[in-house]
Amino acid sequence: MTPTSSPSSVAARFTGRAVTGERPLSGALTEVALDDGRTVVVKFQEAPGAARAEAAGLRWLADAGTVRIPAVHGVDECALVTDRVAQGPASAGAAVRFGRDLAGLHAAGAPAFGAAPPGGPEEAYIGLAPMRNVPGDDWPRWYAAHRVLPYLRRAVDEGTVRTAEAADVERVCERLPELAGSARAPARLHGDLWNGNVLWGADGQVHLIDPAAHGGHPESDLAMLRLFGCPHLDRILAGYQEVAPLADGWPDRVGVHQLFPLLVHAVLFGRGYAERAVAAARSALRQAG
Repeated sequence: MTPTSSPSSVAARFTGRAVTGERPLSGALTEVALDDGRTVVVKFQEAPGAARAEAAGLRWLADAGTVRIPAVHGVDECALVTDRVAQGPASAGAAVRFGRDLAGLHAAGAPAFGAAPPGGPEEAYIGLAPMRNVPGDDWPRWYAAHRVLPYLRRAVDEGTVRTAEAADVERVCERLPELAGSARAPARLHGDLWNGNVLWGADGQVHLIDPAAHGGHPESDLAMLRLFGCPHLDRILAGYQEVAPLADGWPDRVGVHQLFPLLVHAVLFGRGYAERAVAAARSALRQAG
């Protein structure tokens, strides 16, 4: 789907304000200045339903009242308008507060593993990749069936993951009931919590953007933070554990939770991520004995 309106006209339509200027940030993102002094971000999305899925996720995360989330001003089939986050430096204090707030977000819960945000579609996205939100009541079975295995099959079909390597990932899926640790209630996840979606605000708070929100395991968000690195991650984890102490052995499960995003990246970006996914699977199997 291709946008037929300009960023300025979309911003004016959804905010009811006159536009005084715009500044492109990328091919899909534009900052638009309004006549009341505010600045909003207009984001165009070509994938069917992607803009509505993102808007539903932002609203669901905001409803928890914990982590700061940019307000949604409007959405249609190909455009989303949100508040702009004025950015500042990353700080240890903001990291601790974010950790506490993230624990609160997770505690807000979800109806089921894989549950979509209210008003969100079943066929959603993680970044540019499709992500199905199919509910389940058992995390190991749900995670294998609806997150890991669909992308493993696609990576094998495309030749990015070799058949012998895929067998190791499949063994992890078979052993997930023992590898996953103690049972957890479904958490309200951001779902794509890599460093690029963590904005350090000028207000001294962390703000989250671009969610792939759904009900899931809280350790999945934390594993995603570690996947590509995040400033002051040790302080984020310390703040999190003040509110919600993590279950014993959680560092050993990081690779299990990283399998899904690594396989998504393998399909999108190639062999290097496939090797990392296979390495994570083999490490999990070694730790399990």
